[in-house]
Amino acid sequence: MNVCQHVMAAALTTVGAVRAVLDGVPVLVAIVSGLALVSWHTAGSLLPARYRSTRFAAVWLVGFALIWLVTVAISAEFVSVAFLLWLLAGHLLPVRWGLVFSALVLGVVILTPILHDGSTSYANIFGPTIGGVFAFGVSLGYLQLLRDAVTREELVASLTKAQAEMSELHDELARTQRHSGMIAERTRISRDIHDTVAQALSSIKLLAHVGSKRTEDRDAARTLSQVESMASESLADVRRIVAALVPAQLEDGALAVALQRMCTRLSDEHGIDVVLQVDHSLPVLPTNVEVALLRTAQSALANVRQHAEATHVVMSVIDAVDAVRLDLVDDGRGFDIAEWEQSSGHSSVNFGLGFMRDRLRELGGELDIESAPGRGTAISASLPIHLPSKAVDVEVIP
Repeated sequence: MNVCQHVMAAALTTVGAVRAVLDGVPVLVAIVSGLALVSWHTAGSLLPARYRSTRFAAVWLVGFALIWLVTVAISAEFVSVAFLLWLLAGHLLPVRWGLVFSALVLGVVILTPILHDGSTSYANIFGPTIGGVFAFGVSLGYLQLLRDAVTREELVASLTKAQAEMSELHDELARTQRHSGMIAERTRISRDIHDTVAQALSSIKLLAHVGSKRTEDRDAARTLSQVESMASESLADVRRIVAALVPAQLEDGALAVALQRMCTRLSDEHGIDVVLQVDHSLPVLPTNVEVALLRTAQSALANVRQHAEATHVVMSVIDAVDAVRLDLVDDGRGFDIAEWEQSSGHSSVNFGLGFMRDRLRELGGELDIESAPGRGTAISASLPIHLPSKAVDVEVIP
């Protein structure tokens, strides 16, 4: 578009200068007029970006129009440069001022033949009018295409980021489930060993001890004492095996482990003080509930990281008898709840909170938000522990 704009400026100016010479204007005057137009137009594109503000663009365009007026006063053949002015007006000025500017340019175009030749024609009126409307409309359409392209790029970037976060969460959940499964299997094995082998050895030890005390046969008593000793040693070994099979992490639970990893990562990578509190009475949760809570926590922590500017965060997982509640409180900058409700869906914060609320409501839960500018944010996500049957297949974990 920029290249075409410069080519158009050079072409229209060259045609105007040549036709001006053919119309009797001195060659030097025509060349100087054309160079003034091209030089001013080129200078605007060569200035550093910090000078290309809306105000500067308007001043530059007015200067370009004044030079054009001088050239039109010299020769009516330079009137064709008006097409470029209409394009620039739609591109650089607000619509209202662009229309005013374009109308003034059109007025000059219509009056020029009258001032130079003393007469005009319908072609000199309707032709420039149609051309001006077309040029101004093309410029506005191009700007709208640019805005749409920027919006699409932002949306694609947002979707790409959401996909990456979703993939990371799936990986985290898979690791957590594998860890939870390993703990559950080790616990089952340790319980089976304790309830079978350990109990049998304990019984053998007791029976051998009682038998050695009751018999008067020395050989039998010695054999029973050896059996008792071997059973005692074997029982001690079995208890050590059972103790080794039951890991200390078992009491934390899979959900707590996953949340702790996210909190630790946020603290390590961004220097935010994060505290996780989990009720010890929290029961084993259905997979769908764990998934929803994990994704809610991830989205909430992402908002804290990207928008809240917080230094301290407290996350709590609370056993509410028939439900489980995830609370997160930060000391960040907060936001206006009413404004968020009105503009929901127009920013990454709105998307995140909206998706959280929709996900929880699909599973029969709810999301409550409390916030105010400068006073931090508190969210509370609640879910029933026993989900309705229709929600069983909402999440499929690979």
